Formats: sequence, structure tokens, C-alpha cells
Amino acid sequence: QPFSPFFKLNFSFSLLQEYKVSNFEQRLMSEIEFRLERTPVEESDDEVQHDDVPTGKCIAPIFDKKLKNFRAMEGVPVTFSCKLVGIPVPKVYWFKDGKQILKKDIRYKKVREGDGTCSLHIESTTSDEDGNYTIMAANPQGRISCSGHLIVQTGPPRHRLTPIHSQRVRARIQEVEGEPTQERFFRPHFLQAPGDMMAHEGRLCRLDCKVSGLPNPELMWLVNGKPIYSDIYHRMLVRENGIHSLVIDPLTKKDSGTYTCIASNKAGQSSFNLELTVMEKERKHPPHFAEKLQNIGIPEGAPVRLECRVMGVPPPVIFWKKDNESIPRTKDRISMTQDGSGYVCLLIQPTRKDDAGWYTVSAKNEAGIVSCTSRLDIYAQWHQSIPAPMKKTPRAGSRYAALTGQGLDLKSIFPSSDSGPILFSSSPPEASLESEEL
Repeated sequence: QPFSPFFKLNFSFSLLQEYKVSNFEQRLMSEIEFRLERTPVEESDDEVQHDDVPTGKCIAPIFDKKLKNFRAMEGVPVTFSCKLVGIPVPKVYWFKDGKQILKKDIRYKKVREGDGTCSLHIESTTSDEDGNYTIMAANPQGRISCSGHLIVQTGPPRHRLTPIHSQRVRARIQEVEGEPTQERFFRPHFLQAPGDMMAHEGRLCRLDCKVSGLPNPELMWLVNGKPIYSDIYHRMLVRENGIHSLVIDPLTKKDSGTYTCIASNKAGQSSFNLELTVMEKERKHPPHFAEKLQNIGIPEGAPVRLECRVMGVPPPVIFWKKDNESIPRTKDRISMTQDGSGYVCLLIQPTRKDDAGWYTVSAKNEAGIVSCTSRLDIYAQWHQSIPAPMKKTPRAGSRYAALTGQGLDLKSIFPSSDSGPILFSSSPPEASLESEEL
């Protein structure tokens, strides 16, 4: 009697199953990947070709989907499949137990699809196909790899010891005997990454990121797909809190572009991209005073403003001094203000006698420094009640001269000899006027 569809489905599922490898098996695969990514390989047999000098936006290969681990009965077909992305399109290399699988090996069929899916198909598995399978993707920006393990069983699983390498046997015996288990691995993961940035030419730029992973990942920086190496303009720093930084100082227009940071360790890799735009160098102008401080005198207790206007690019930082000693911003009764128009003011409210002195304001930016000084005098309050001095008239030699100076015409009072007789006293008129004054 033929098998029912349900029985066929369950039977085929039992012939090929996914499984989770042990920590030790994972370590073996990671070590193979680590070695392959750093050793020469024979030319890939796919049709992808790379230019000697890549142009445009470039990204190192990244796996969107990785290989799986399978347990299969002998004679069952098995397909390892993954999906990767990268610019330019990466070349692909397949390996079994660290040895490259070439096109002439007819046991394996390699398939590559337009969406980035890459597959290695085994039509009929035998015990010879048992082992680790690794795919490595490479372009001018870097290499990346991942692995899957295949266990081929020749009889019922419950009656067969799984074929494994002697190293794995020794590791499992050590675990049974209570010896320490193998170290675990974790692929890198970015906990903090910068976004697109804009910065001025000639200034310092720092790109900060934080990444986790076990063992500690190694970081590589690329700009427009080309690796960045430490030199007098580029520095790679690692701080105690785990922050990795790429420092560019000073920035130039050619530093604009797409920056890629790739973190890799034995368990895998991770990356991020950002766009850095470098704007034209800011033109700098040293500070200069459009309006300077003025000398001023005020009565004690009244408020006073020492004002000026200073210009500069970038906007200058303002410092105040009194009698050549810095004035702290937290000093009582004194406040300092500055606005975007260049207006600068030192307000003292209320004033005291000891506020009198020489005040200096200094303006400083990256292009230079400038200063100006003025005098502040504080008058006592009683100066306000003293009237202005009266204008004094010069003292005349006689009363007649004094009266005449005030506009009085004495000749019109006394008739002349033409109009009538003139009476004379015993003393001259001038003498009698002087005596009246006395």
C-alpha cells in the first residue's frame, strides 16, 4: 500500500533536520572562518568581476541570511543557502573543512541568484560529505564568512554514534569528566553609532561608536570603500569606557564621503555607514570694536552700564578686568551680557565707592584678540546738593562806574549846564558816591 502524504512528509523531515551545534563545534567553525578570511584563495568560479579601483559608494559584504546546520540520512539531498549584500557585488568562495570547493568537483552544485542568495547543493549525501561547509564573500572592501555543519547518518540515529572529529570527541570527554567547557563567542553588535554629519573644513571631526562582542571585535574604518590608516591626519582611539573613535584633524574637502565601520571577531561581523559632508572653511576675522567703552562718572548708589560693541568671526569670547584683575561672573551686584549683534555690557547695580577704577574689556576668537579701557569715577552723594557757582561781575572803582555797568544813565538824572544851573557839594560827586557805598 502506498505511503500517505502525511507519512511522506514526516518521513522526509526525519531524513533531514536542522540542529544546533555545540559551543565547541561553533568554535571550530569560527576558527576556520577566521583563517580563511586571512589566507589567499583560488580564483572564484562565479562570473563576478571587480575593477582594480572601485568607484562610487562601496560597502563591505554583509550576510542578510546565514548558513544552517543539518543532520541528514545518507542518500538525502542537502542544500546550504545564505543571502548576502555588498557594493560592489562580492565574489563567493565555498569550502569544506577549510578546503576550497572547485568547479571540477561534481559532487557539489553552486547556485547564485540575483537577489544575493547563494546555495551549495549536494544531490546525494554520503559519509564523505560529513563536515563543516563555509562560504566566504569578498570585495575590495573586505571579506566575511559563515559556516554550516552537516552530519551524515548511515543508520537509525538512536543506534549510531554521530561521526565527529577526534578533537570534538576529546572535548566532550573533558566535559563529562568535569573539565571547564569551551569559551563562548558572540558576533559584534553596535550599541552606539553616529548618524550623518556636517562639519567645517579646517576643524576637528570625531566619529564615535560603541560595539559589543566576544572576543573583543577589531574595528576597521573605510571612506568611500577605501581603508583608513592611522597617520598625522587620522587617529583611531579606544577609551576606557569602550568608545571607539575615528579622529580627523584637520578636515579637508576630500574627507567628504561615505564612512563605513566594520567590527569583526571569530563569531562574525557587523557594520554601519554614515555620510560626512565637509563644508567650506569658515572665514575668520579678528575682533574689532565698532563702539568703544567711554569714561563715565556717577554718584554713589546709582547703577552704571559700561557698554561697547565688538565684532568678529567667529563671535569672540568676552573677558572683563578691573584694575588689571579679572572680574568673576558670579560677583555680587555685577552682571555681564552679550548678544548676537556684538553688544557687550557690564552692569553694576548699585555702585559703591570701591567700584571706581579702570575697566578693561577684551574680545578673543581664533583669529585674534583686542581690548579697550575706560575710567569709572564714583562721586559722593553730597555733590548732588551743591548749587552751581554764580557768575561774578568785576568790582568797579566807584559807585558811579558800578551803576553805569548795570545800565543806569546818571547823566540823564542830572541836568547839564546848557539846561540850567548845576549845584556842587563840598566834595566831588565821585567821592560822595564812594562814601555812600561805605
